[in-house]
Amino acid sequence: MSQISKKVLDYSKLIKIEHTLFSLPMLFSGAILGAHSWPSSRVLALIVLVGFAARAFAMIMNRLIDRNIDARNPRTASREIPASKVSVVEALLLALVSLLCYLLLAWQLGPICLLLSPIPLVLFIGYPYLKRYTCTAHFGVGAALAMAPLGGFIAASQRMPFSVDIIALGLFVFFWVSGFDIIYATLDEEFDKSQGLFSLPAVCGRTKALRISGVLHFLAFCGLSTVTFLGEHTPTSLVILALTGIFLFLEHRFSNNVDLAFFGGNVVVGFLVLLLVNSLAAHG
Repeated sequence: MSQISKKVLDYSKLIKIEHTLFSLPMLFSGAILGAHSWPSSRVLALIVLVGFAARAFAMIMNRLIDRNIDARNPRTASREIPASKVSVVEALLLALVSLLCYLLLAWQLGPICLLLSPIPLVLFIGYPYLKRYTCTAHFGVGAALAMAPLGGFIAASQRMPFSVDIIALGLFVFFWVSGFDIIYATLDEEFDKSQGLFSLPAVCGRTKALRISGVLHFLAFCGLSTVTFLGEHTPTSLVILALTGIFLFLEHRFSNNVDLAFFGGNVVVGFLVLLLVNSLAAHG
């Protein structure tokens, strides 16, 4: 492999391109609720690009802010910045390019999108610091990803305030992501205790933290149920809602296998939600 190819691979691993599979269904779901159908191809393309740029910026800033913690953690020491595969300067330049692309694309989506574009940036930069001070850090992650459906709604509708269904979808994402971030944090329970970091597993213990995660996922299901019953629900949409609930349950059933619960299960949940919202819009 050439040096250029290796460097591009390191950059892609830093950005975690595959994690876009979490945010894209939420962006599209919000856009469908905003337009009451699928938006135009131009708007969809811009939503994909702005979502990717936002995610890239968020991930790079997360890795930069946590680089010293990651270097001390055996599980994360091989990440690109602590392992010196990507330098701090390179990461900062990548973050700057991502930020400029994000702002340019937000401008292309419309004045209201550009005006509101700093709000997600504040969350992206702020939430990595929370675990140093409070065990509510998981809710910061949830709030950051909850911007996806809200942003998709604004991009497609070019208006505020939000409708009740998009608020319910935003709450679903908030509780869903906060809950699965707690599951993910169980990987570092002992490390976080040793470093004085405030993840819920470190503060409350794994068992209690997973119970809290379960409550959050129940609240997420309630939010998604609200979206469903506010719309023109059909037997198909009710089946999709039930399947989403089953996969949320399975995340906890297989919480010992974090990779399966975190990545595999959540990707399925995301696309089930998109199918549900699309089904509601088709009959709305």
